[in-house]
Amino acid sequence: MATYAGPVQDLIDELGRMPGVGPKSAQRIAFHLLKLPKEDAVRLARVIVEAKEKVAWCERCFNLSEGPLCGICADDRRDAHTICVVEEPKDLVAVEKTGEYRGKYHVLQGAISPIEGIGPDQLRVKELLTRLDPEGVTEVILCTNPNIEGEATAMYLGRLLTPLGIKTTRIASGLPVGGDLEYADELTLGRALEGRRDI
Repeated sequence: MATYAGPVQDLIDELGRMPGVGPKSAQRIAFHLLKLPKEDAVRLARVIVEAKEKVAWCERCFNLSEGPLCGICADDRRDAHTICVVEEPKDLVAVEKTGEYRGKYHVLQGAISPIEGIGPDQLRVKELLTRLDPEGVTEVILCTNPNIEGEATAMYLGRLLTPLGIKTTRIASGLPVGGDLEYADELTLGRALEGRRDI
C-alpha cells in the first residue's frame, strides 16, 4: 500500500493500531476524517482527550468510571451478595440492558487465551477473590462469552470458587429468539437442552 505525506501517513498508522482496523480501513477512516469540516474533526479529538482524562477503572469492579467507584458499585440498592463476572465493560452494559439483574459486577478485562498469551495473571482474578469475604458474596454468576476463551475462563474461575463454598453458576446459552433449530450448531443446541427450565 502506498505511503502518503507525513501527517496523513501518521494518521493512517495511528488508526491502523486500533483493534479490528486493518490498513485499508485505516486509510478509509483517515480520508473520511480529512474530508470532515475542521470543527467536526476538532470536536472528535476533544472528545477523545476528554474521555482519556476523565474515565478510569472502578477501584472495586474494574468497570469504566468517572470517579473512584462506578455508578453500580456506588449504588447501595443493588444486591452486594451477588457478583456477575463479565469479560469487558461492554458485556456489563449488555447484561444491564436486560433489566433482569440487580446485583454487582466484576469486569475481568479480558478472557484466558493462551494463543494471545493471556493467562489468569493478566486478568482481574485476584481482585475478584479479594472481594468475596469483605462483601459477603454468596453467589458468583460466570457471564463470560460462550466461545473457547470464555468457556476456559469460566471453568478456571469455577475451579477456584467452588472449594470456597460460594454458589457458582454459569449463564445458560442457547438459541436466539426467532432462530430455526435446523440452523443451530450442535454445541448451541446441546446447551439449550441443558439450560432448559420449567414453563
